[in-house]
Formats: sequence, structure tokens, C-alpha cells
Amino acid sequence: MTIELLLRYLHFISIFAIVGALVSEHMLLQKQMTRATISKVAMIDAVYGVAALLVLGAGLTLWLGSFGKPAIVYSKNWIFHTKLTLFLIVGLLSIYPTVFFLKNRKGNGDEIVHVPKIIFVLVIHHPNSGWFDVTRSWIIVEQNLLSL
Repeated sequence: MTIELLLRYLHFISIFAIVGALVSEHMLLQKQMTRATISKVAMIDAVYGVAALLVLGAGLTLWLGSFGKPAIVYSKNWIFHTKLTLFLIVGLLSIYPTVFFLKNRKGNGDEIVHVPKIIFVLVIHHPNSGWFDVTRSWIIVEQNLLSL
């Protein structure tokens, strides 16, 4: 019972860490960023990655590790499989931005780096940017899929 409770808390807290990291990334992203800001975003992205691995590990352990409900309860639940699939899609969507942040975080902290349009998926008009800021939309897609 104690291990199950710890796994459930770890799963729950990690989900909140993911949400917090995505919101922080969303707030920091701009079409032009200094390397110092990219370094901050890369650190936040690392928190996101660790939290995602903890969610996945704790969740799979709860599902397949004979803790709590029997595995058949989750295995036959289509909502659970939908959530797991969306979680994996969000993880795949975050690979390219993570690689971009890791590659561009080092160097002169005051140097301006243009965020390439190739990492953008959707076009959302951001009132402060004056153009279609699609950088933030990538993170918004992740947030919306995660909320499901």
C-alpha cells in the first residue's frame, strides 16, 4: 500500500511539474532570444523531460507492476490508451525544440538567436509580436494535448 501511494504521488506531482515547465517555456519563448534566455529555457526543458520520464515510469509501474488496481482495468480502458497515446505524441513533439535549445544554449549570452520557423507547427497571432508568432503555438499544442 505504501509503495502504491508513493507512486501515485510521484505520478501526480510530476504531472504538475510538466505543466509548470510548459507554462514557463511558453512565457519565455520569443521569435528572437538571447543565448542566456535559451539556456534558461533549456534548463526548464530539462525539468520537463525528467518530469515526463517520472510520469511515464510511475504510470507504467502502477499499470504493469501489480500495484493498486489490476492491470486488466487499465488494459481494457480506451480512455487510458488515448491518454497514453497523447502523452507519447506530446513527447515526440517536444524532441525538435529540445534539440534546438540544447544546440543554441552555449556561446555569448548576449548574442541574439533567431528561432527557426521549422519548429513551428501552428500559426497563432500573438498581440505583442506584431506577426504570426508560431513559436508559442508549439508549446500551446503540447499544453492542450497534455490537458487531455
